[in-house]
Amino acid sequence: MSGNVVHLHKDTDPSTVTTLTVVPEPAPAPPVPLWVRSGRAIRTAITHETTKTTARAVARHTLYVAGGARIAARRTWDGRTASRYERMFRAAEAAGNHEVAAEWEERGQHFREARHRRRMDLLHSPVDAAKGVAVSAGMGVGSLVALGVVMAIATKDVTQVVTPLMATIEFINLLITIVQVVWGPALAVGPFLALLALWAVGSKQQAAPAWALPASVRNGEGEPITPSIVVKALRDLGIPALRNAIKDMGDAGASMLGPIRIAGCGVEVDVTLPSGVSTIEVQNRRRKLAENLTRHEHEVFITIPQAARTVRLWVADSGALDEPIGPSPLVTDETLTADYKKGRAPWGQDLRGDAAALSLYQRHLLITGLSNQGKTASLRSLALWAVLDKTVEVRLADLKGGDWIMFDGLATVLIQGPTDDHVIQATEMVEGVVDEMNRRIEARQFDPNVEFDPLICIVDEAQVAFMCPVKDDLGQYYGGSKATSRYFMAVRKIHNQGRAVNVLMWQGTQDPTDQNLPKLVREGAHTRAALALGTESQARMALGDKAVDGGAAPNLLRPGLDQGTLVIASSGIDIPKGQSSITVRTHYIGHDEATAIADRARALRDGVTTLHVVGPDREERDPLADIAAVLGTDARVLTQDVLKRLSALDADAYGKWSFIDLKRVLDGTGAEPYKSDGRMVIAADRITRALANRDADGSVSADG
Repeated sequence: MSGNVVHLHKDTDPSTVTTLTVVPEPAPAPPVPLWVRSGRAIRTAITHETTKTTARAVARHTLYVAGGARIAARRTWDGRTASRYERMFRAAEAAGNHEVAAEWEERGQHFREARHRRRMDLLHSPVDAAKGVAVSAGMGVGSLVALGVVMAIATKDVTQVVTPLMATIEFINLLITIVQVVWGPALAVGPFLALLALWAVGSKQQAAPAWALPASVRNGEGEPITPSIVVKALRDLGIPALRNAIKDMGDAGASMLGPIRIAGCGVEVDVTLPSGVSTIEVQNRRRKLAENLTRHEHEVFITIPQAARTVRLWVADSGALDEPIGPSPLVTDETLTADYKKGRAPWGQDLRGDAAALSLYQRHLLITGLSNQGKTASLRSLALWAVLDKTVEVRLADLKGGDWIMFDGLATVLIQGPTDDHVIQATEMVEGVVDEMNRRIEARQFDPNVEFDPLICIVDEAQVAFMCPVKDDLGQYYGGSKATSRYFMAVRKIHNQGRAVNVLMWQGTQDPTDQNLPKLVREGAHTRAALALGTESQARMALGDKAVDGGAAPNLLRPGLDQGTLVIASSGIDIPKGQSSITVRTHYIGHDEATAIADRARALRDGVTTLHVVGPDREERDPLADIAAVLGTDARVLTQDVLKRLSALDADAYGKWSFIDLKRVLDGTGAEPYKSDGRMVIAADRITRALANRDADGSVSADG
């Protein structure tokens, strides 16, 4: 017998008990008081852009009337008094122009005499006016009566005698009636017409505070430079002596300005500062001056011409300096050649838009700047022009590697790489140039008329050489900034005597300091150029005190935005009279374009065997064989992966390689990179075939 079991007690096992939790509903939020909501609505309405625009428009047009009244009152006062002559007299006297001051004083005296005569005439004018009215009335009545007599005789009617007189009286009565009708509305409308006239004057002159003007006027982008704008910008610089002097000048400061001349993509004007204001005070406020002229800081340049107490302002058209300049003539003219002695290298354009060309003849060169500002491209463009003269020999050390590969077959020595071994090689290269210089000097002692072909020694990224801590077997440093440095001493020797025998030293360096660019080395360069720098002290290192004191300011160039813009101090370039430097926007020549120019230079020569110096502790690599090795058993490998594998194989040889280096090695082998599924790859079978063909031909492997 079976049955159901009935449990008489509840299950007390906690694990099986289900607890129902009742969550109370949240209490409703208290209502927002009416005054809070009203305040929020009022604040939103007041701060809304439409409200601001409307309030600004109302204030602007109201202030136009006040400004117009002020302008009209000033014009009336000038017309009635001798204040205009006094202003011009004081302005000429302040400018030291005594002849003009005397002329204005004489004009003012004539004006006062004429005014005195007019006032004296007013004493007799009432009697004279009464006599004139009486005589005129009598003559008028007599004429009308005479006309009536003629009419009466003609019509034989005596009543016609008074007809012209009565007609005149009726006409006068009609005029009085018209005036009575119009007078009331004229009195009502007249003030509004007067206000409208004042508003028109104020609107035309923008006689309202800047905050009330329209956004386009407040921003001032592209606003043309006028004398009044320049004077106002100078007045608001925050120099009390300048502000007070402009206030005291009768012409409101216009006499300080020379003519505003169009200069390239901007304008140029000379400003003669009043006594008590120094040029350095204006130079130190360049940013504020630019903003007062509605320009960015980099669009205003301040230089010091020869005239005493004068600054020269060059103001660019808004946004003009952000536009790129055209390509280099080296690129556009494939027939262009060079003449080292008489020619000039096309380097770029000055701020006026004129071509800027540099003479390289017997001038040592130094280019410096922050990293990635275009230093190598600027230096390389000069070297590309130089090698178009087939008499020029170049020995080159690139202490970074990869940027000067197109000089393979042009330079007699080519060193590429950033290691201490490369610095050792570069030092020995410079010392070899010193030996050649000494040989030439000795030869000239026997024949003073002997001429030598130019030899240019180029070291790019020279700061690597100066900072190298390695010593030679005798314990002498390769790098450093003292007489114990072999590199430093070799450069100094070339600076001291090289130009006499056409041996030149060109250096490119970045972020100069006293440690990586010693004083004696930088001052030995005849052409000194600087891209964007970080501080004024660096600008002085790069260009010298004279150039910086004269207005050169590479530290005010914009890093990253003013790439390729150089401030140059050199006798080899045309610098405006009275200035110590010039700003040049250089042409950019890309890698492919530079390679094409180098090919043209090679075609001008019989052939140059480039010495590729290899470090003593590592053997020369075979890039094609190394590529085959890193491909392994893969049929195809992405070019990025090939570069990574090569770097892992030999970081010294391939660590700095880019796709351009890879493509250079494979060009012409039949194993060039190609696209597969939209990505660049290298095929293993093509590399194998290229190796087989090369070995069969007995050709020499490419240099890494």
